[in-house]
Amino acid sequence: MASGTAGLTVYRQEETFGAAGDLDFALELLQRARKGQLGPSLRLYRPQPTVAFGQRDANLPGFKAAEDACRGLGFEPLVRKAGGRAAAYHQGSLVIDHVEPHPDAIVKAKARFSEFGELLAGALRSVGVHAAVGEIPGEYCPGEFSVHGEDPDFPAHRIKLIGTAQRVVSGGWLFSSVIVVENSAPIREVLTASYDALGLEWDPATAGAANDLLPHLDMAAVEKAVVEAYGSYADVVDGDFRSLLA
Repeated sequence: MASGTAGLTVYRQEETFGAAGDLDFALELLQRARKGQLGPSLRLYRPQPTVAFGQRDANLPGFKAAEDACRGLGFEPLVRKAGGRAAAYHQGSLVIDHVEPHPDAIVKAKARFSEFGELLAGALRSVGVHAAVGEIPGEYCPGEFSVHGEDPDFPAHRIKLIGTAQRVVSGGWLFSSVIVVENSAPIREVLTASYDALGLEWDPATAGAANDLLPHLDMAAVEKAVVEAYGSYADVVDGDFRSLLA
């Protein structure tokens, strides 16, 4: 028996609702969970090209220019409800939305960042990535519990691979993670344009993908590793995503 919740249903979303629709559906699942209409669930999907800005970004003078830059590079600019700075992802990324009902969801809210950061770093290590939890200097959307990868040939070169965010409401919580697996160049390009427009400093060398460090790595291997890693947290079962649309 796994050590976390009693059971966790994995739903794989194959069809997109669009950049904004995909973000909104996570919040809809959270509302269902808090109302007792949905049990502990893991939703996995590959997102449309998106730059998710934080609330503070949207108040900066350069925000309109940043939005225009994103659209010019084929990314949809959105403002997320969680904190943090701009983060970019696309179809070479894996989004993990973990939703659970909980009578006192604020309890252990910070501990979730550490627990699931370590769980996801372990998933990457299981496929050969030198991954660890912790902010690296100059990273985009900096966070104490970001997951970074280390270049085995140049250990001083570390890149951010996973960003996490959490939303807690009365009766439930949503923990979202984004793993950049493939095709990092467009992400570096759009983040560079966005941060320049916003007047924010960062180091573009910190943006990358898991297969920059391990070239043979692909989405299927990472998804499999993630689901297996969650098996240490809960008893994982497969669900039919279509059942969430009824």
